[in-house]
Amino acid sequence: MKESENSADIKEINLQDYLALERTKLANERTFFSFLRTSLYMLLGGIAFLQLQGFDNIKWMAFVTISLSVIILVVGIYRYVRLGKKLRYYYRHKPIARIEDLYKTKTDSSN
Repeated sequence: MKESENSADIKEINLQDYLALERTKLANERTFFSFLRTSLYMLLGGIAFLQLQGFDNIKWMAFVTISLSVIILVVGIYRYVRLGKKLRYYYRHKPIARIEDLYKTKTDSSN
């Protein structure tokens, strides 16, 4: 890498920023799975309400629970996709520095 490319004009993702992006990606996946898990439990709860014998006056609760399950799933998918697009945009538009260059920059600045 030339010295002019190593100037402050070029914005690169250093190792710390790269690892932060990876942690954010993993947190996004964990959050999506939480939405999915909550949605499935709500769906199971709604099905259980439908299966109850002798409680016809609370059938409405089954439909509300199933509807909330679908809404929670849609919100989870939307948030996951939206943050995923932002992360992909950031990865594409910011070059990632090589480990050797990061080490070289640190040793050059200490001299």
